[in-house]
Amino acid sequence: MVWFLRQARTLLSVYYAQMLEFRAEIFFWILSGSLPIILMGVWVTAAQSGKFGLSALDMARYFFAVFIVRQFTNIWVIWEFEREILEGKLSFKLLQPIDPVWHHVARHLAEKITRFPIAVILTILFFALYPRVFWIPTLAQAFWGIVGIILSFTLYFLIQYTFSLFAFWTERASAVQDLWFLFYIFLSGIIAPLDAFPPQARQWVLLTPFPYGVYFPAANLAGFDVPIGPSLAVIAFWLTVFFLANRWLWRRALKQYSGMGA
Repeated sequence: MVWFLRQARTLLSVYYAQMLEFRAEIFFWILSGSLPIILMGVWVTAAQSGKFGLSALDMARYFFAVFIVRQFTNIWVIWEFEREILEGKLSFKLLQPIDPVWHHVARHLAEKITRFPIAVILTILFFALYPRVFWIPTLAQAFWGIVGIILSFTLYFLIQYTFSLFAFWTERASAVQDLWFLFYIFLSGIIAPLDAFPPQARQWVLLTPFPYGVYFPAANLAGFDVPIGPSLAVIAFWLTVFFLANRWLWRRALKQYSGMGA
């Protein structure tokens, strides 16, 4: 355990220093994720018609929560891993006494740490411009919102890292992620809260991994009524499925990679 903590601290410090060099670029990455803020205006106007179960204030708080959640759950490991394989850089990491995935985990976490103060500043600015939307989640809502963000990051990192392993067999593993993203953007809660879905469709969507990337943490932070127990059970199920798939693909991928002469 001491060895693991020492390695984790080293990796985080290295990648955090690297991310600080790109903090200006990270600021523009944050602004590029402003789609929820744009959609907020659309849904607030729609909610004022009274045809949805959510008020205009609920919509505004939900989409701002989506914006915050997206700052700490965006994943890009598949593009980095794909490039490492195509350029042969993975071979050097395989010589190290740790799984190469921990480099990517540390890089992602360091980027989130770098984002945090910028996200705080943008939050203060948003509430200064729209004070009527301001709210403070209860302790329970804040707790499950933070837990949801951690689980969302874990689940989607595992899913994307699993997809990235196809790069051992194809040069376009990211195409799998592109196909996945088509479903993700509609079913995760980015475009619309699941509360606006028909009840029967919502029940089926909640059985998929998509809502737990955005909707679950954002809805908790916004104070929506979210079934915690069933949600955690579905998350645990998909974590298990993708973890087993990941380990199976990794073992086969190493044989494939070594067979290519690495």
